[in-house]
Amino acid sequence: MERLAAALKEQRVRRLEAFAQQLHDAAMAQTVTITGATTAARLITEVAVQLAGVLTRRDELEKEIEQGFFALPEATILRSLPGIGPRLGARIAVEIGSISRFRTPGHLAAYAGLGPTPWKSGTSINANMPSRFGNHRLKNALFLAAFASLRHAPSRTYYDRKRAQGKRHNQAVLCLARRRVDVLHAMLTQGVLYRPPASLPAAA
Repeated sequence: MERLAAALKEQRVRRLEAFAQQLHDAAMAQTVTITGATTAARLITEVAVQLAGVLTRRDELEKEIEQGFFALPEATILRSLPGIGPRLGARIAVEIGSISRFRTPGHLAAYAGLGPTPWKSGTSINANMPSRFGNHRLKNALFLAAFASLRHAPSRTYYDRKRAQGKRHNQAVLCLARRRVDVLHAMLTQGVLYRPPASLPAAA
């Protein structure tokens, strides 16, 4: 009962004591015996123990990632941008590497798959084509950060404007993520913290 209640508590189940008691009573009331039930119960217990170990290790890794992220010189800069916490910040920092690799925000956006990719062939005129590739891990991290920033008034205003233009939710968030790349590139290049739009017009 105590282990069951503890498991329910981790899942934030309401009235967990009563629910745990109901589950326990229902299990104890079973009278049907199925061949192999004992073996199945043992396997389930073993898998549950292994899963508990995996979850514990995951929590430990999250702490290690956070500690490693805070040791990066870019950590303070990245975390100052609304929507970026330790985990997303660490992922973005790792995927970007040195910001000197990207001469312009457009290059960074194209690398992340958030903007058009410069294209030329032979003597053809240079053109920009929609990116079908890009770094999907970085794109996903920037998308999640943009989504998390919707509680930030300037970001919400930009998102709402895109929605009013007829864009779907994901499209509007991607537009916001692309806009924030301009800000992120400027912040990392200049080594400055995020400032509100009144001070930094390009901010999201």
